[in-house]
Amino acid sequence: MQKIIDPWGSELVEDYVKIVKDFGLEKFNTKLFPNPSRLMRRHTVFAGRDLDIIAKCIKDKKPFYVLTGIMPSADKIHFGNKMVIEQVKYFQEHGAKTYVLVADLEAAATRGITLEEAQKRAMEFHIPAWIALGLDPKKTTFYFQSENKDVMHLAYKYAKKITLNEFRAIYGVADPSRIFAALTQAGDILYPQLKERMPGIVPVGIDQDPHLRLTRDIVRRTKAEKFFLPAGIYHKFTPSLSGKMKMSKSHPQSCVELPEDFSSVKKKIMRAVTGGRETLELHRKLGAEVEKCMVFELLKTHLVEDDKELEKIYKAYKSGKMSSGEIKQIACEKMELFLTTFTKDLKKAQKDVKKLKFIKFG
Repeated sequence: MQKIIDPWGSELVEDYVKIVKDFGLEKFNTKLFPNPSRLMRRHTVFAGRDLDIIAKCIKDKKPFYVLTGIMPSADKIHFGNKMVIEQVKYFQEHGAKTYVLVADLEAAATRGITLEEAQKRAMEFHIPAWIALGLDPKKTTFYFQSENKDVMHLAYKYAKKITLNEFRAIYGVADPSRIFAALTQAGDILYPQLKERMPGIVPVGIDQDPHLRLTRDIVRRTKAEKFFLPAGIYHKFTPSLSGKMKMSKSHPQSCVELPEDFSSVKKKIMRAVTGGRETLELHRKLGAEVEKCMVFELLKTHLVEDDKELEKIYKAYKSGKMSSGEIKQIACEKMELFLTTFTKDLKKAQKDVKKLKFIKFG
């Protein structure tokens, strides 16, 4: 059976080890990068492509870029977006030239959003939200896909470098809107190299790997252009608090959205699947099944920065000294602080959005 990862789907990956093997990825090594981030240290980042090239750029202080895109089709974001932003922030802090594109064309082609609405949502919410989550706007170059003629020219050129069967082999489907969106993304990924040929890295969930594979195939077929193969770094998905194997954004009733009232999030946490035993007596005796606990997963991936603090919670919960109710209380307290800070920083960023550095296309 042909193996497909679907960038437009919602199924979660269950076996990351198998994915690394099947798609020729590099298993992530936490020793590769200096001062690894929380996501790196805790193996939420699990794989990549050509990571050694980016690590060498950081070590030798050579030019490289990090690029990501905003899909402005919704009026909220989720914790999966937060992980992308945190990875962009990490590379930004380690010297990467940072590019953030607003995928208004892709939103129009695949989500039915008008360009005007996509741009409005990006300026009023999405970009300020990314800034509130740690993106440094002073070190970031922004642009709208629809205004970038260079990207369009690259997409047109690359349309001649791949066949319909090859596209189906990568994506599983080949309808016109998705072909258009994918080729445009290839143009986006390589756009920073038009000005200066340099390595670049794209942080994504594993569902977006097809776009990296397509772009890397195109680079191999356009050797005269002397583009660097784009590197990729992949993080695991944030599961639904219900424990279901769907992307969390597909289950708003059991995932944390941003923005969201704390009272609403608290209800979700209190209903979340935990690793607690059937009775408190049994829990004290056997300890929690931490690997099944979505609340601990939330703490580990998003809410507890300090490793020693997380280890203390883990040991107390695993031994049965800490109950499921107590770990939910910890998560609620930390989530309330996070949401309060996010809301305050979002409002500030919304006031400053007009000062952003957008590329002007004549």
